[in-house]
Amino acid sequence: MVDPVLLQIDALGGRTAVEFVYWLVAAFAGGCFGAAIGALPAFCFTGFAVIAGEAANLLGVTGAPSGSELELGASGLTGLVGFGPVFGPHIAFAGGAAAAAYAAKKEGAMPPQEDGGYHPGKDIAYALGTRPDVLAVGGVFGIFGAISNTLLGSLVATAVAFDTIAFTVFFSALLHRIVFGYSLFGSPGGSGYFDMTPFENGEEVAADGGSEVMRPAVEPWLPHQYKWGNVAMIGLVAGLLGGYLVITLNSMFLGFGISAASLTFLNLGVEKIPVTHHMTLPGSAGAAAFVADPTGSSQLVALFLGGAFGVLGALVGEAGQRVFYAHGDTHVDPPAFGIFVCTLLIGILSVAGVTARGLFAVF
Repeated sequence: MVDPVLLQIDALGGRTAVEFVYWLVAAFAGGCFGAAIGALPAFCFTGFAVIAGEAANLLGVTGAPSGSELELGASGLTGLVGFGPVFGPHIAFAGGAAAAAYAAKKEGAMPPQEDGGYHPGKDIAYALGTRPDVLAVGGVFGIFGAISNTLLGSLVATAVAFDTIAFTVFFSALLHRIVFGYSLFGSPGGSGYFDMTPFENGEEVAADGGSEVMRPAVEPWLPHQYKWGNVAMIGLVAGLLGGYLVITLNSMFLGFGISAASLTFLNLGVEKIPVTHHMTLPGSAGAAAFVADPTGSSQLVALFLGGAFGVLGALVGEAGQRVFYAHGDTHVDPPAFGIFVCTLLIGILSVAGVTARGLFAVF
């Protein structure tokens, strides 16, 4: 007979009930903090924490309690901070994005709609400050992110592995649209969801259906990064680098951390900084999954697989932005969608016996 206590602990991600409540309280604070400083700044700190954690792992200093369960198989600072309650994207970033969606509908919580600008509900770079109701929204969605990720990791990803954090970020955004009364997908401004020509032609629509304030008819996630050829090229570059890092340093998440940290410059207003974490992470995962021994000619095979999965992550992310972001009013994260789809593909191929090792397993 299965011990019901052990079954409950397994469903809670290997934690006891007390430990899980402790985790949720921390996640509430993490979601609040993500709202306070802004979703994008919080994600930049994710990158810094992951870089520091992976560097510590390479030096053999993890700082993780013996036997502790951590997301994504990450250890030490990477798992406990970068992917944990403090800066875990499913907690801090998702909480900040939900808070921005809420604040956009509350007078005085965010700057009003700018003429010609995107809907303010998409402004994940804006720090929302200290308003209690706004922070509480971030905290509640932080708790949701922690619960969702734990349940997915314990009850679903054990059968078919995928990046549960990325899926939670994506699903949390769809949920906040429903909760706060936004259209789930929005209405295409052109011939369909994939049509970006209204943006290219400078077409605008009334921001609130009747005022003199206008907004683009279509709002691509990154105006400098939406053309298919350009997206594929940066995906190839980022995927190759992600593959190189996992092959050379045996670090699954360092490429992801560098990509995330680089968004600090995007947040500071540097033009044309590419967003690449949905390319480097699939690149690292793809390079490691299919090659048993990355030496000799197999090293090149693994590297090229990293590039291929980087391109796939880039193109899937672009498809996601065209369906879920460009025609809506809040931030649904294209990279999270890209990472989820790519890692799910690797997980399915692993179950089918095609890969040499499981998802996120290093050499």
